[in-house]
Amino acid sequence: MELQLTSSELHFQPEQELMLQINNGSLGLRFRRQLLYWFFYDGGYINASAEGVSIHTSLQLSRDPTGRIKVSNVSCQASVSRMHAAFGGTFKKVYEFLSMFITSGMRFLLNQQICPVLYHAGTVLLNSLLDTVPVRSAVDELVGIDYSLLKDPVASASSLDMEFRGAFFPLADGNWSLRNQAVEPQLPEEERMVYVAFSEFFFDSAMESYFRAGALKLSLVGAKVPHDLDMLLRATYFGNIVLLSPAEIDSPLKLELRVTAPPRCTIKPSGTTISVTASVTIALVPPDQPEVKLSSMTMDVRLSAKMALRGKVLRTQLDLRRFRIYSNQSALESLALIPLQAPLKTMLQIGVMPMLNERTWRGVQIPLPEGIDFVREVVTNHVGFLTIGADLHFAKGLREVIEKNRPANTRDSRAPSAPPPSMAAV
Repeated sequence: MELQLTSSELHFQPEQELMLQINNGSLGLRFRRQLLYWFFYDGGYINASAEGVSIHTSLQLSRDPTGRIKVSNVSCQASVSRMHAAFGGTFKKVYEFLSMFITSGMRFLLNQQICPVLYHAGTVLLNSLLDTVPVRSAVDELVGIDYSLLKDPVASASSLDMEFRGAFFPLADGNWSLRNQAVEPQLPEEERMVYVAFSEFFFDSAMESYFRAGALKLSLVGAKVPHDLDMLLRATYFGNIVLLSPAEIDSPLKLELRVTAPPRCTIKPSGTTISVTASVTIALVPPDQPEVKLSSMTMDVRLSAKMALRGKVLRTQLDLRRFRIYSNQSALESLALIPLQAPLKTMLQIGVMPMLNERTWRGVQIPLPEGIDFVREVVTNHVGFLTIGADLHFAKGLREVIEKNRPANTRDSRAPSAPPPSMAAV
């Protein structure tokens, strides 16, 4: 009926992982008596209070075979120093006369019940909460992400460190993985509750996965090509077009952008940049005829990226910083392409960047249990990685999330999983 924690502490401890200590707590209990034996009837209640409740519990965390964090073991010591009871009902006076023996028995039984309940809460209920942490899931219809733990969590006196894989992969080839050559992130800050580090490998694996999935290309045909750009391209390649047949001259113009190599991310204290190299193909597309290629050029693009964490979603905002086109054929043709620089850059800013930002701003979920979000986020760039510090906000009650996700065969709280003999209350 009542629980008071006069002194409680939750802290990290090396080799023990997570420690919970409760000292001098108290419990309020209510029992209902109802006994009928032949003509003998006894009915009433017992209001009991347990004082001097002490509980010392440690949770050991580990990586399971799927790469998910789990509570692998719970050790427990618990004791109740004294107990009082008030009786009511038919034989109230008899129970008051025997109260010393009854409360001693109740105290003994309660001592035996605390640790099994805590063991069940850790290995079953808390693990059902940890089951809501995404490990390997789809980001969209093309790409997935792997957040599996690489090793068991490591506890120090002040923190719990977890090393996640943090790698994207194309759904069509789930076994593919990018070799990690990024620097090892360091997390010296301690002002926020949680710090998450993202190395260049995280972003490089995302961009190469989309590249392998064939998503980094764009084709504009006919009316989709901006009118001013269409006219400029036809004027630029007038010498090639005038030699074609009338049907080909009046055919729609096609502008195709195709990334030729996986983009790469560079993180520095000054900011985050993404380098992209793509081919630009200009052609005419006559109806029911093969397309007529007018020119092909190379485009180098430098994008700046700003990261933000909202709730539990990592979002990215891209901005076009540098743009250059040149010809692979000759320096002379590269000079002839100078008039196309400005209109092509404008087309990227107006037509392509909004599509990219629409996708990157949807973001990707980072591994957090259901009902827990990040607040007060701070993003800091380092050499080769960035860190995001944040505090935790419980958007839902833990009981609500656990009840929603707990296994169906454990919903009877009256039958908790029994701990090993070494866990028994003392």
